[in-house]
Amino acid sequence: MSESEFYLAQANIGRMRGPIDSPVMAGFVAQLDYINSVADHSPGFVWRLQTDEGDATAVQVFDDDTLLFNMSVWETIEDLHSYVYRSDHRVPLRDRKKWFERFEKPFIVLWWVPRGHTPSVREAEQKFESLWSRGPSPEAFTFKSSFPPPGSVEDDSSAVSREECGSSA
Repeated sequence: MSESEFYLAQANIGRMRGPIDSPVMAGFVAQLDYINSVADHSPGFVWRLQTDEGDATAVQVFDDDTLLFNMSVWETIEDLHSYVYRSDHRVPLRDRKKWFERFEKPFIVLWWVPRGHTPSVREAEQKFESLWSRGPSPEAFTFKSSFPPPGSVEDDSSAVSREECGSSA
């Protein structure tokens, strides 16, 4: 398969400082529809997990109701990186400590999926488990330690630079 036959899946989690409907989470919730809209209209956006409410706040992972979960699919790692660090998404990212506790493990996982594949919540949990137990690999990685799509040769000119990612990935 060529590089164009793979998309990038991402999942991220955060341990909320209180229930989603609590006053401590109100500032985050107030921005959620707008930030999801920014994602939906960003270059390279393919899909995001959402319930009938239009977001994924009701989706539970790892049998832990304090974890907020998000998952999406993007055409390239550069498209996702631009959304995360260069769009209006960077405002709640900057303020995340107001709503989320420090997470001791990587809180974002990336992996390549064949075009047309919709990742499942269980698949994302397995990717996190792989990243946490084995570290970054072609099956589960981060912005800082990324891998090219299966069957491709990494091109340094198109890879997201490690300097751009800082320590927040």
